[in-house]
Amino acid sequence: MGVAMAGRATGAGRAALVLGATGGVGGELARALAARGWTVRGLRRQPAETPRSDGIDWIVGDAMNAADVRMAAEGAALIVHAVNPPGYRDWDRLVLPMLDNSIAAARANHARILLPGTVYNFGPDAFPLIPETAAQNPTTRKGAIRVEMERRLHRAVDQGATLLILRCGDFFGPRPGGSWFSQGLLTPGKPPTRINQPGRAGVGHQWAYLPDVAETAMRLLDREAELGEDAMFHMEGHWDADGGGMVAAIARALGDPGLPVRRMPWWAVRLGGLAVPLLREIGEMRYLWQRPVRLDNRRLLAFLGEEPHTPLDLAVRRTLEGLGYLPAQPADMPEAGRCMPDRVAPSRQG
Repeated sequence: MGVAMAGRATGAGRAALVLGATGGVGGELARALAARGWTVRGLRRQPAETPRSDGIDWIVGDAMNAADVRMAAEGAALIVHAVNPPGYRDWDRLVLPMLDNSIAAARANHARILLPGTVYNFGPDAFPLIPETAAQNPTTRKGAIRVEMERRLHRAVDQGATLLILRCGDFFGPRPGGSWFSQGLLTPGKPPTRINQPGRAGVGHQWAYLPDVAETAMRLLDREAELGEDAMFHMEGHWDADGGGMVAAIARALGDPGLPVRRMPWWAVRLGGLAVPLLREIGEMRYLWQRPVRLDNRRLLAFLGEEPHTPLDLAVRRTLEGLGYLPAQPADMPEAGRCMPDRVAPSRQG
């Protein structure tokens, strides 16, 4: 089944505000909500060419402006907080004020906040297999900010809001948005002549295909009455057990199994980070490629019974098509919503 599932459009007639709807994860969630019957508003700084497109009503405003967010959220039952500073810039200055604006709007409307979470807020003491209840002892600035974000969100539950956090691995998908897939494994804006490999051979890595993330969030929201006020789940996504599965899938999709694979020159990233903020921020995340880091989805499986899962080869092909590396082909099968019938919880040994 596809994203819009007959008989389960429980969002019909309800309003949702999506912050970050012009990006990868926010855009995917916004379109999934619209397909589910929600009235979806998207906040963007510049007017849209089409005021209503992809089922989204576009509102001009800034996530840094509390009045803009409050106005856009009026009457909303859901606020998706999927907005981040572009290129990792100014996280320490922008991330928490934007979240505070979403929290204030959610409190005013008694709305649920949906946060697409990451592994940033965990340190090595929680590795390799991370349950939702693991201690959060990050070793990076962005990790510390993520911890503070979640602390403020949990506090907001006592102040009139409700919460759903869905933590995922590294995002990839067919729509624009910065990611390790599009800006790390491949060279942006250039025909693929090689694939970069950020991690060491044999080190596993976790990926999250955005249509699957969106479908998972929709299925959770379909059962909102069972979520409670403060809900949190981890997705399994695609677990690349030895770090070579994603690289091989890209080569297969491009039709070039012999495409060269180059180890990412982390020394150059560190050197470039002295002058380029983006490279400095990328370098800070190297630890996530040096050892297996895997979110445990047992709670999600227990709640939903299965996790939406698009086969890796199809997910990679759709992503490469969306990024312009391959010509688009007709959709021969739905993306999000396809589940492996024998999906099982990961081993405690990671």
